Amino acid sequence: MLQYFRQSLFLACLWICQTSFAQELPIPRNFQKAFDSGTRSKNGQPGPNYWQNKALYDIKVAFSSRSRLVSGIVNIIYTNNSPDTLQEILFKLYPNLYKKGAQRLMPIDPADIGEGLSISAISVNGKPIAKNNYAINGVNMVVKSNSVAPGGTISFKIDYSYELNKGSHIRTGEVDPGAWFLAYFFPRIAVYDDIEGWNKNQYLGTQEFYNDFCDFRVAVTVPKDFLVWGTGVLANCSEVLAPKYCERLAAAENSKKIIDIIDSTDLKAGNITSQNNINVFRFEASNVTDVAYAISNHYVWKSTSVEVDAKKKRRTRVDAVYNPAHSDYQEVIHFARKTVDLMSHRFPKWPFPYPHLTVFDGLDQMEYPMMVNDNPLEDVDETIELTVHEIFHTMFPFYLGINETRYGWMDEGWATLGEWLLSPMIDPGIVDEYGMERYNKLAGTDNDLPIVTPSTLQSGNTLMVNSYPKPGLGYLYALDMLGDTVFFRGLHHYIRTWQGKHPIPNDFFQCMNAGSGVDLNWFWKSWFFENGVPDLAISKVQLDAKQAVITIENRGNKPVPVDISVIYQDKSVQKVHKSIEVWKSGAKNLDISVEGKKTVSEIRLGSTYVPDVNKSDNVWKPDGK
Repeated sequence: MLQYFRQSLFLACLWICQTSFAQELPIPRNFQKAFDSGTRSKNGQPGPNYWQNKALYDIKVAFSSRSRLVSGIVNIIYTNNSPDTLQEILFKLYPNLYKKGAQRLMPIDPADIGEGLSISAISVNGKPIAKNNYAINGVNMVVKSNSVAPGGTISFKIDYSYELNKGSHIRTGEVDPGAWFLAYFFPRIAVYDDIEGWNKNQYLGTQEFYNDFCDFRVAVTVPKDFLVWGTGVLANCSEVLAPKYCERLAAAENSKKIIDIIDSTDLKAGNITSQNNINVFRFEASNVTDVAYAISNHYVWKSTSVEVDAKKKRRTRVDAVYNPAHSDYQEVIHFARKTVDLMSHRFPKWPFPYPHLTVFDGLDQMEYPMMVNDNPLEDVDETIELTVHEIFHTMFPFYLGINETRYGWMDEGWATLGEWLLSPMIDPGIVDEYGMERYNKLAGTDNDLPIVTPSTLQSGNTLMVNSYPKPGLGYLYALDMLGDTVFFRGLHHYIRTWQGKHPIPNDFFQCMNAGSGVDLNWFWKSWFFENGVPDLAISKVQLDAKQAVITIENRGNKPVPVDISVIYQDKSVQKVHKSIEVWKSGAKNLDISVEGKKTVSEIRLGSTYVPDVNKSDNVWKPDGK
């Protein structure tokens, strides 16, 4: 009986100790509301009552190469899957960023300031409505509609137009007199979700986007000799291109070779498109969050494809479309193809989800489903890094419908990590330090906010650091701590669970915990929820004939991995790495032993992806210098 009592006491004490060390993550009230209503679960799973709304868009848009006038008609069938009766519908009119008097957090060319997106007519369920039934405030347009009951649908027809910007290319606009990038070019219904209701955040040019998964049929009308590339499958190649170009495109879809769909010789010869006064390019895309299109009459077009799913033998076509005057863009097709291949098989080790991808030579660095708008760069390393970063966004935020407007770190942090990991796989000479210097300067200042701070409350360097390097480091440290096998179990569980849905931060954290089988809340809390200063130091070194004992002190309050380089007099180097887990207990000092058979000339602390606000105490020498 006494032995049984002792065993029971031991187990009870063990349970109490484990419970006392377990950490719960903070839950905002609006998240708690979703748990209470059953739309989400605290374990990261969609709840039994999870829902999201959807629309079918049929867009007919015409572009004038002379006036830059974009004019269109959009027909929308919107389904209300929420439990709420919707008395009004909120639209986003993103071209109103350029409207006179609009709020902005970035400068634009005064010549681009105009009237914004003009609405000439709106019909609801087939009946025209008067102007007093809708109101426009910035990029938001509220339409007073017939009430839409749960499970009900409502249809809209909107006639609209606007002048595409020329001098200030903010993700969209004129590239040169014969090339344009057309994005955010139609009135769209905002997201209505279980967290905030309608997404009423204004678009100010900095924070990015949040859209529902919808189906699109898009017809883009352009003058003769202009080509269109974009989101979705080109459904009428034979109607808009001469037969040999459709044949080349079909060949590229099944080849790993680089095929010139259109080269400089073709451009000189002309007659690439059907010789009508205008041509209508028709695209179809299902279950995507956005569409974007590029237009040009003088760009070359290279294409190839990659087997992204060996089991299904599924291939993704990869295109690079660029101005032949930009010779530095010639290699982009290789970098893009390699990125799609690496994403499918190395990281995140998930088959590329779309049938094709186009990298377009524009004036920006921005991503869209199946499209990338990248400026040319003279530095090859930077070109690789940019190509990887923007293509990586295919997974985050497009395959998973992340609310970039509020949680920029949930997509930009992953693209940053993808850039860090995949760029050296394309060129082993690359050491990509994107964002690290900016974080080292910001860390620990009063502008250094927790990563989970909504992006809508941030700007400038704070927004950049909290969206890119800090979360990128967090994901990297989780990978380092868990190892590939366990980390991918967690990540793939998250992707599988939330693909085609709208995950929030808690969904990510808890899916990673559940999928990996490891409670990482101590790490999520310290790295994503709390302020802190990363500052490690070599506080003491004890040398004898057998070993060197190096004491590392955590002088800050932000845990980071430990990397030590022991440099011997014979110039050989011994490296020691400890994952961030060494600080899990809250200890402030760590002793690391290395063999002391050779004479030590110097010990260095730190590495590329370990921020440190004070590096003056990161070097130790026997003579104290």
